Amino acid sequence: MPLNYRFRDPALAALALTHRSVGKPNNERMEFLGDALLGAFVAEMLYEAHPKASEGELSRLRAQLVNGQALAEIARKLELGNALTLGPGELKSGGFRRDSILADAFEASLAAVFLDGGLEACRQVVRELFGERVGALPRSSKDAKTRLQEWLQGHGHALPQYELIDSHGEDHAKTFDVRCTVSEPQVHSAEASGSNRRQAEQDAAEIVLARLTAQARNT
Repeated sequence: MPLNYRFRDPALAALALTHRSVGKPNNERMEFLGDALLGAFVAEMLYEAHPKASEGELSRLRAQLVNGQALAEIARKLELGNALTLGPGELKSGGFRRDSILADAFEASLAAVFLDGGLEACRQVVRELFGERVGALPRSSKDAKTRLQEWLQGHGHALPQYELIDSHGEDHAKTFDVRCTVSEPQVHSAEASGSNRRQAEQDAAEIVLARLTAQARNT
């Protein structure tokens, strides 16, 4: 596996790249573990890099770095798609190119490093992969909805639309599911959940903005 890490147990690396379409065993449990590890290590990096940022700002920055599209982009650079083990149906439909499958495989691969080499080995892999990305983040105090609106206006595009999809849970601990959609320069839509509608909208806007800026860099 093309991570900058040498496995003592290659079977862990292989399992991390085995999709559930193959049957069991597969990488679902490892993806769960890798997601938690990645979130913690990226949070640590952001905490160090942005000492004056609020909890909300740090959360939005982390969402910008670890959303599915961003992780799939890293997985492609690592050429994980070429090493995936997929069932016949996913293989035929091009699952090795799908963002969700690539992102899950990347997170599972981080779990494999942790299980094989321990916490510090996994931390070093994450820091190597995300150091430049953390350093490139804007140090703006503006919230994500404001920055998304300014980006769209600056490029002559229509403003985003926010939609409450659902709210669930007890009255004292509700969760709000929100969708943010932009129609230009092409349709982008992202969903996020939060303990209040405003926070969910902020998180969804952060994801959409990350996609737009990444698209702009690649064109």
